[in-house]
Amino acid sequence: MTLATPVRLPAARGELSAAVCNALSGSTGALPVTEAARADPHGEDLTLALHLLYELHYQGFPGADDLEWDLGLLGLRAAMEQRFLDAVRTETGHGTDIGAVLDELLIEYVPGDGVSHYLRDHGHWDQMCEYFVHRSIYHLKEADPHAWVIPRLRGRSKAALVAVEFDEFGGGHPERMHAKLYANLLDEAGLRSDYLHYLDIVPAPAIALVNLMSLFGLHRSLRGALVGNLTAAEITTAPSARRMVTALKRMGAGAACQHFYAEHIEADSVHEQVMRIDVVGGLLEDEPELVGDVVFGVQATEMLEARLTTHLLTNWRNGQSSLREPLT
Repeated sequence: MTLATPVRLPAARGELSAAVCNALSGSTGALPVTEAARADPHGEDLTLALHLLYELHYQGFPGADDLEWDLGLLGLRAAMEQRFLDAVRTETGHGTDIGAVLDELLIEYVPGDGVSHYLRDHGHWDQMCEYFVHRSIYHLKEADPHAWVIPRLRGRSKAALVAVEFDEFGGGHPERMHAKLYANLLDEAGLRSDYLHYLDIVPAPAIALVNLMSLFGLHRSLRGALVGNLTAAEITTAPSARRMVTALKRMGAGAACQHFYAEHIEADSVHEQVMRIDVVGGLLEDEPELVGDVVFGVQATEMLEARLTTHLLTNWRNGQSSLREPLT
């Protein structure tokens, strides 16, 4: 696992990402703030540009540490964030019935039409490897975006969320960190486990999901939405992970590939109850006015997951690669 490998800048995908790449490379010049307000909120250009600016708050880029709080880049980020956030809000259902929203996540539709259903029943190894690559953008930093909400909670919700994060980070054992388990998965699959190694070839739908977490995490005003995001993930992961283990066994995948998903079957089955009862319940006891934000976080996560599912299955069913460039 080579998480410490310096992250190289990817190729630009348009005017916004080109301006960000130039700035992170040390160039000076006007930043396209006005253009950001008109850009496609789900497009490749804005999605990559926003991801690069968020990455300054994670592992960063060589020589760019001083740019984390650069006022010009923060202004550009704010314009892109607003464009993205407005679009996500427009495309979600809203509401305040958190119980009904979470109950809906527990319903397993038969026959299922999700990615894990497809990989279990029809997928082949090349498609599984593509899926690994898509998810590497998040899983090699798994749990990091959600750590930002810890100082913004209090009491029961804070203690419970820390317990969930403690498991995600391996319970104090670096070899058990979920990011490390995913790196092991990539290594065993014959893929690269360098941090963000595949950013150049992963398209916007997978990157946007990570942007959503970073957006929620970096804004205290969106703390309820970040709790909703994590809750949605914890509730839906265990059934999906069970199907992934079945798919991997059918394909003859190695133990490390299977172990990553088997770990999530057990862990997330417990986390589901902790998130629902103690994190969400505790937060809404302390701040009941945030119920709409928690609902929004769940719905936004599900909406972007649906966009990724559509992208993957449309390409695979048409016999095409789901990546910007096919894996070699």
